[in-house]
Amino acid sequence: MNCPLETRENAHLLLDYCARKLDPESMSVLELHIAACSACRNFAGGQRTVWQAMDSWEAAPVSPDFDRRLYRRIEAQVSWWSLLLRPFTTVTLRRGLPAAAMTCLLLVAGILLERPAVSPAPVANGVAQVDTVQPEQVERALDAMEVLDQFSRHLRAERPGSKL
Repeated sequence: MNCPLETRENAHLLLDYCARKLDPESMSVLELHIAACSACRNFAGGQRTVWQAMDSWEAAPVSPDFDRRLYRRIEAQVSWWSLLLRPFTTVTLRRGLPAAAMTCLLLVAGILLERPAVSPAPVANGVAQVDTVQPEQVERALDAMEVLDQFSRHLRAERPGSKL
C-alpha cells in the first residue's frame, strides 16, 4: 500500500480511519500500514486526540430566557441605513419636499429659458445639401460597386450573344 500522506488520492483514508468510517477490510489494511509507517502513526494519533477532545467537550447549557434576550438585542440594534436616513425622516420630508420640488422646477425652467430650442436652418430651393462621409464608407461603397460590376460582366459573358 502506498502511504496515504504521500498521495493526495488516498489522504482521506486516514481521516476516515480515525472517524471509523472505513469498511473492515480497508481498516485492517490501513492498520498494517500504520504499524509500519511512523508518519501515518503520528497523524492517526493526533487525529485520535482531536476526536477524543471533541467527544469529551460539553456545551454550556442555554438559559431558558436566551431567545427572549436575543430578540430584544436584535430589536434594540439600529442599522447603519436607518442612522443614515434619520435626518430625512417623515417630519423633515414633509417640510422640505415642497421646497426641493420648487427648486428643481425653477432650475429646469431656467435651463430651458436660457437655451431655447434650436431649429435647423431651412434649405433654399435649388441648393444641394452636402453630407459628410467618412473615408471608410467611400472605400466600402467603391468595393461593393466593383464586386457588382464583376458580377454583371460574368453574367453577360455566360449569356450567348451578349455584348460586353
